[in-house]
Amino acid sequence: MTVALMWEAKAAPGRGAELLAWARAQPLEPAPHRRETLTAPGGRVLVMTWWDAPYDAGLPELPEPAGELVARAVHRWRFETAD
Repeated sequence: MTVALMWEAKAAPGRGAELLAWARAQPLEPAPHRRETLTAPGGRVLVMTWWDAPYDAGLPELPEPAGELVARAVHRWRFETAD
């Protein structure tokens, strides 16, 4: 089964590039099967990781960034392949 984890954060004003660099630098051990980092206007950063694991597996996730780097708490979602 494939499980996808989504991690989304909104940067504090003027700190979008810093949040993006922070997210890219965060290691995940073990490494996921696939990892993508995306951005959107307003300093939003989205990191998606794909794992070959059961839905409820204990998988490594990106941590919360330092409070001054983000405008709100990180949002997290977990999905499984529907096919």
